[in-house]
Amino acid sequence: MPGIAIGRFDDSCSAASIKAYVAEFISTLLFVFAGVGSAIAFNSLTANAGLDPAGLVAIAIAHAFALFVAVSIAANISGGHVNPAVTFGLVAGGQMTVITGVFYWIAQLLGAVVGSFLLSFVTGGLAIPIHGVGAGVGAIQGVVFEIIITFALVYTVYATAVDPKKGSLGTIAPIAIGFIVGANILAAGPFSGGSMNPARSFGPAVAAGDFSGHWIYWVGPLIGGGLAGVVYSNCYIHHEHAPLASEF
Repeated sequence: MPGIAIGRFDDSCSAASIKAYVAEFISTLLFVFAGVGSAIAFNSLTANAGLDPAGLVAIAIAHAFALFVAVSIAANISGGHVNPAVTFGLVAGGQMTVITGVFYWIAQLLGAVVGSFLLSFVTGGLAIPIHGVGAGVGAIQGVVFEIIITFALVYTVYATAVDPKKGSLGTIAPIAIGFIVGANILAAGPFSGGSMNPARSFGPAVAAGDFSGHWIYWVGPLIGGGLAGVVYSNCYIHHEHAPLASEF
C-alpha cells in the first residue's frame, strides 16, 4: 500500500524540479488563457445574454482542446498536471512528495493568475467570468458535483498517464484527459460550473476580485482528486518489493 511521502527540499529544488515548475506555470497559464478566453468571447458575442446550449458546447470544446495541448507540452517535463487537484491526487496516491506538490501548486496558481490578468489586459478590461453554481443549485450540491467530476478526471489521469501498465495507452493520455474535462463541463457546467481545477477557478477570481463561493472549487476538486488517487493507487497499481538478501 503506497503512502504519502513528505520529501526533501533539496530534491524538490533540483534543476529538473525547477524546470518542471516552470512547465506547470506555462501550461496552466496557456490553459486558463484559452479556457477563460472562450467564456469571455462568448459573453462578448452574445452581449452577456447568458449561457445557452451552443455556448456551453463551445466552452467545453475550447477547454478540452486547450487542456489537451497544455498537458502535451508539459508531459515530458513535469507530467502535465495543470491542476492542483491532479497534483493532490498524485500526492495522495504516493506518486509525488508533499513538498514537490506544494511547489507545483504555486506554479499552477501563478500561471492561472497571470493568464487571467493577461486576458483582462488584451480584451480591454472585459469582465473575467468566475465559476459559480447554477440557479437553484446549493453549495453542497455544487461540492458533490465537483467531487464526482474531479474524481473522473484524476482517475483518467492515473489510468492513462500514471499506471505502469498503461503501455501504448499512454500516447493518448493528453487527449483522453482533455476529453473527460470537456465531457464533464457539458454535464456539470450549468450546475456546479464544471471547474475540476482550483487553479482554473482561482486565477479568474483574483483578476475579478470576486471570491463568492470560491471555496467550493477547492473543497470539491481536492476531495475528488484525493479519492481517485487513493483508490486507483491502492487497487490497481501493484507495489512489489525485492526480497531482502539472506545472510545464509
